[in-house]
Amino acid sequence: LGKMKPVIVVHGGAGRIFKEREEGCRAGVVRAALRGYSVLKQGGSAVDAVEEAVRSMEDDPHFNAGCGSVLNEKGEVEMDAIIMDGKNLDSGAVSAVKCIANPIKLARLVMEKTKHMLLTDHGAHLFAQAMGIPEIPGEKLITERSRERWKKNLEPDSNPEEFQKDLGTVGAVAIDSEGNVACATSTGGLSNKLIGRVGDTACIGSGGYADNHSGATSTTGHGESIMKVVLARLILYHMEQGMSPEVAADTALDYMKTRVGGLGGVIVVNKAGEWAARFSTKQMSWATVKDDNLHYGIYAGEKHIKSVDEALASEREGF
Repeated sequence: LGKMKPVIVVHGGAGRIFKEREEGCRAGVVRAALRGYSVLKQGGSAVDAVEEAVRSMEDDPHFNAGCGSVLNEKGEVEMDAIIMDGKNLDSGAVSAVKCIANPIKLARLVMEKTKHMLLTDHGAHLFAQAMGIPEIPGEKLITERSRERWKKNLEPDSNPEEFQKDLGTVGAVAIDSEGNVACATSTGGLSNKLIGRVGDTACIGSGGYADNHSGATSTTGHGESIMKVVLARLILYHMEQGMSPEVAADTALDYMKTRVGGLGGVIVVNKAGEWAARFSTKQMSWATVKDDNLHYGIYAGEKHIKSVDEALASEREGF
C-alpha cells in the first residue's frame, strides 16, 4: 500500500479577530500546525498529531481554550473538548471541566481508558484525578482580557451577543501516513454563558467528526447553531455524496446560515488528503501543512505560503 502524505489543518476560531491580536493568532495557528506536522513526520498517528496541535493552542492565551478561555456568568472558566479517531470511530469528550490546563488530554484519556464517550463536570474532575492529571488553580487559566470582557458583559446595557463574535474555539484535523484521519476540538465556550452550558464542541458530529471512509472535520462558531445542523457530520455526508472538501464545507456553512442564521468556520481533510479551511464569519485563523509547505491566513481569500523549513527557522527566531 502506498504511503499517504500526511496533512494537518488547524483553526484558532472563527469570528472577528481584533487588529491587535492578529499577529498572535497567526503565530499561534502556525506554531500548532508545525507541531502537529512534526508528529506526523516522525511517524506519529493522526490522533497524536491533532492532540498535540490543540494542546499547543490551549496553552496559548490568544485563544478561547485552555488558558485564555472566556468566563461564564459567575466569572469561572468551564471548558469543553473532543477528540475522535477515524479508524474505528472511537471518540472521547469532556464538558464543563475546570482547573485543568489541557482538556484535550483528558478527552483522549476518556477515549482510551473508559468505555464511555463523554464525561462532564464533577465526574470528569474525578476521572482527571484518577488519571493523575494535575489540578491547577482556576485563576491560572484566566487572562486579564477574559476578565475585562466578563465585566463588560455584566453591565446592564451590554449585549454579550456582540462579544460572541470572536469565538476562539481551537481545532485540528489530520491524516497520517497510514491513511487514518482524526479530529480534535477544544473551547472555553461562550462569554458569560449560564453555568453548565455545553456547546457544540463536546458533541460528536457537531464539534468534530472523523471517519476514515470519508475524512475529518473540526468546527468553530455559534455552538447552538452548529448543534442544530450537526455541522461536522453534515460536511462529511456531503463528501460521501462526492463533494470536494471545499464545496462540502461551503454547502454546509451556507445551509447553517440560511436555515438557522448561524455563522461559523470549519477545517476539513478528506481520505485522499485534500483539505479546506472555510468560514462564513468575517475571519478565522487557520494554518495547514502538506507536502512540506505551510499555508495560513485569517481573512477570506488570504493565503500565505512558506516552506516548512523557512517557517521553522522563523519560529526559532520568535516569528
